[in-house]
Amino acid sequence: MRGIELSRRFYEEYGKPMLEEQFPEVMPLLACGICGAGSECFGFDDEVSQDHDFEPGFCIFLPSEDIVDRRTAFLLERAYAKLPKEFAGYQRALLQPVGGPRHGVFRTAEFFQDKTGTADGILTLSQWLQVPEQSLAEATNGEIFHDGYGEVSRIRSALSVFPPDIRRKKLAGSLLLMGQAGQYNYRRCLQHGETGAAQLAVFDFVRHAMNVIFLLNNVYQPYYKWSFRTLRSLPVLSLEAELLEYLLTSDNDQNAEEKYTVIEGIAADVIDELIRQDLSKAVCGDLEKHAYSINDGISDPELRNMHILSAV
Repeated sequence: MRGIELSRRFYEEYGKPMLEEQFPEVMPLLACGICGAGSECFGFDDEVSQDHDFEPGFCIFLPSEDIVDRRTAFLLERAYAKLPKEFAGYQRALLQPVGGPRHGVFRTAEFFQDKTGTADGILTLSQWLQVPEQSLAEATNGEIFHDGYGEVSRIRSALSVFPPDIRRKKLAGSLLLMGQAGQYNYRRCLQHGETGAAQLAVFDFVRHAMNVIFLLNNVYQPYYKWSFRTLRSLPVLSLEAELLEYLLTSDNDQNAEEKYTVIEGIAADVIDELIRQDLSKAVCGDLEKHAYSINDGISDPELRNMHILSAV
């Protein structure tokens, strides 16, 4: 059973009845669901995932103390702790996972402050540039089963995608580095006999190409071990995943020219998509020129005039 389904069933069979019976006056003020860290929150869990931090459970999100006081929060924590220790053949963990609890009672503001640096989903320009994408992914993944107060859903909606100008700035920086690593430095490193540096160039090209593809899909890139899994499910340029894996896993002795051809093919596909989405006005196969064209299209002058790599 997948973690989201397990969480939903546990909530419906035990959590929701407990809340409706013991906390009917608080129910309209809470949100319940599952989101945050863990493969189950992305729907990527499998049998391997169940060897740690996998249990029946859900999150209860509370608004500020002036709406739901500390005593009520404490009583909710006690009631949640008394829910069945086993469900559908799975045991609830006795110890909290590394990094803190993933289920139980949380203050909404504290959860989002931890994930994004803001308690209300309103990020400054600086915060948008600095907060890690994987943290934004964890703040907006999973599923909310109930949100009587609406606060959690509102914040998740505000954080669901990058603002257009931020997306452009991130695209510009990643495209520039993608082009430098793949279209320029990979072949030159091999010509210099620097095979280690050539492989680093491949890694850098793949990393930034993945960033670009996620941005073209307007989807946050999760923690690196789930990046390829997510990439293969995206509607735009998902077929590049196989080519990117080839670049990472093949050697440079017999495959150098073929790898360079693959790099140029991926670059061409990305450029076609940039044009299709009307993000770049450049007319060429040079990723660097497209990067500057995209940066020129940023409407906010402060952001546009920042260094092109300021969002990478």
